[in-house]
Amino acid sequence: MSKLIFISNRLPVTIKQKDNGFEYEKSIGGLATGLKSYHEQSNSVWVGWPGIPSEDLNADKELIIEKDLGEQFNCLPVFMSEKEVEDFYYGFCNRTIWPLFHYFTNKTEYDRDQWSAYKRVNKKFFSAAEKIIEDGDIIWIHDYQLMLLPQIIRAKFPNTKIGFFLHIPFPSFEIFRLMVWRKTILKGLLGADLIGLHTYDYVRHFLSSVRRLLGYEHNLNRITYEDRYVQVDAFPMGIDYARFSKKYTNPEFLRDEKDVIESIKGGKMVLSIDRLDYTKGIPERIKAFDAFLTKYPEYKGNVRLHLIVAPSRVAVNTYENLRSEISELVSNVNGRHGTMNWMPIWFYFQSFSQESLIALYKHADVLLVTPLRDGMNLVSKEYIASRPDLDGMVVISETAGAASELSEVVVVNANDINAIATGIKKALDMSKKDKKDINTILHKRLKRYNVNFWADDFLAALKDVSSPALPSEIISLENDHSPVLDAYNHAKSRLIFLDYDGTLVGFKSMPHKAKPDKDLKELLRKFTMDEKNTVIIVSGRDRYTLDAWLGDLRVHMLATHGLWWREYGGEWSMTASLDNSWKESVFSVMQKYADRMPGALIEEKDYSLAFHYRQCEPDMVAVKMWEVQAALSNMIQSMNLSLLEGNKVFEIKDNRVNKGQSASNFIRSDEYDFIMGMGDDRTDEDLFAALPERAYSIKVGLGATVAKYRVSSWKSVRALIKRLVK
Repeated sequence: MSKLIFISNRLPVTIKQKDNGFEYEKSIGGLATGLKSYHEQSNSVWVGWPGIPSEDLNADKELIIEKDLGEQFNCLPVFMSEKEVEDFYYGFCNRTIWPLFHYFTNKTEYDRDQWSAYKRVNKKFFSAAEKIIEDGDIIWIHDYQLMLLPQIIRAKFPNTKIGFFLHIPFPSFEIFRLMVWRKTILKGLLGADLIGLHTYDYVRHFLSSVRRLLGYEHNLNRITYEDRYVQVDAFPMGIDYARFSKKYTNPEFLRDEKDVIESIKGGKMVLSIDRLDYTKGIPERIKAFDAFLTKYPEYKGNVRLHLIVAPSRVAVNTYENLRSEISELVSNVNGRHGTMNWMPIWFYFQSFSQESLIALYKHADVLLVTPLRDGMNLVSKEYIASRPDLDGMVVISETAGAASELSEVVVVNANDINAIATGIKKALDMSKKDKKDINTILHKRLKRYNVNFWADDFLAALKDVSSPALPSEIISLENDHSPVLDAYNHAKSRLIFLDYDGTLVGFKSMPHKAKPDKDLKELLRKFTMDEKNTVIIVSGRDRYTLDAWLGDLRVHMLATHGLWWREYGGEWSMTASLDNSWKESVFSVMQKYADRMPGALIEEKDYSLAFHYRQCEPDMVAVKMWEVQAALSNMIQSMNLSLLEGNKVFEIKDNRVNKGQSASNFIRSDEYDFIMGMGDDRTDEDLFAALPERAYSIKVGLGATVAKYRVSSWKSVRALIKRLVK
């Protein structure tokens, strides 16, 4: 039976070391609450750091913790040293990812040692989880600390369902592109089957970054990545609505509630709750309250801001400086507006229990939530749920993820001090009827899409992510008895056609990056040394490039889609008699559009023209490409030319030349008892169609094909050749 495995940086269990052993306490929070019903299943495991550095533990204590967590909480610990925590969590996670993803580029650091620690810890999490992962398991990985983990798991366990949820914003492409290790992070995330984010803006940003940096397009938020699909969608996280909306009668709560009521003394309360972080916009919020009192002096003595800031990372200089700035601002505002009987801001630099916060929620007239950038912000939802009286109003910044779900409340620009001040007044002056109408709508929404709904929705979507329908048989590389391997091993004379770009190397339509690496050259050298093998490289590249890259190997080559032929050791010759009288007029049209599309490149070959647009702005391509192709198609329709589409490239060439026609000259020979052709794009379909029925045609990657067999990617092609070489 398959298991459900949760993996997050921290376990949902807090551990304290006592003289006589360890004390365990379940954590209370959105994630732990939302996954509670799933985690309590007998076949569920939660993997994460227990919060104690390994220096404080010996091997025996680690075994005790592992045993206790497994038996009592279905948890599996990942132990980290103080150095790893410092470099991984306080380092790369909080000095690189956190500021960059929250748009604070001026606070972002790029430290290679911390990046190395990030990679090591992600592998450490895998090493811990690897012991329990089996085929068919469902794995849900959480947050920015583990963005490399999906791909690490996928490489070892391809037959698992992997979900990833990012609990912070995913920034726009213009911000994300600043990340030094951006492609590695994207590829790490693309190891998942389903990637969840809080809002559709974040989804759009992620898809844009994947398209622009890796070149993978999407259709309805689904990315075709090598041999599978990756779905990306928005799953706005909910709260435990029942917990916040219920009536509390226990003595502790009633005491807290009484204290809150007495502190207000018949006036009005504006409430602000955040942990200490520069992304929360706390200084701007204080300045806005100052502007509110200055602009609307009639509220002096009647409205008080309760500013709660929970300590966070106080050992980091940036946060200690922020605390000092907040204290100074509070002091200035109180000094400027306060009286002997009234202090405008009550500042609490401390953590409150959840029930104490609910007591504040129930009596605050306004909740002020104005982060400069926030992935979701559940406080705003908690406040609304805590008001069954349908009173109270939220002032929220448009850069908080929750703003997209709470559009009925007062939404402001977090950087506009005057707008926040005006928003506070609007919320305070709002009629009871208007507040009731708005809160009635929001209560229904929050009650329905609570944290349990969020977890159910994500896991249901993860289970529904389908593998692509592949009509061709998948070649198994796990044993020595696939039809291809058997036929190859028993053959006396073999004819093998190999496409180049996308089949032997992973760079398609990028002429400057597809040069063969040392591993490929050595692999082809061994492959062609077998005297039974006649290997023909069939490529759209020109003959000069193929000569420079592969001319030292014992291979035959068909260049420019079969127009030029060169036998090993011989000279190049044309396979058809063509002319170039059409090129000048077609080139001028291409140049016209290339000038309007920055990044476009025209590649002139002997008897064809290729228009490359991989480096172009994708949104511009979506608008302009149909116009380019339509203009060229109309131009060449009366000529003996065709427009051939590839990956981020199209080529105008003579109809009489294609890979299949050129290859057929060799296929007619009866001397070969094994024939195989491999390719990845539309140009290779002509080759597949020309192969005899007994041949082994192999499509590389996804997409419709007439080939009989299929491998996932160029990496699988190399793996297959390695098996054949043995």
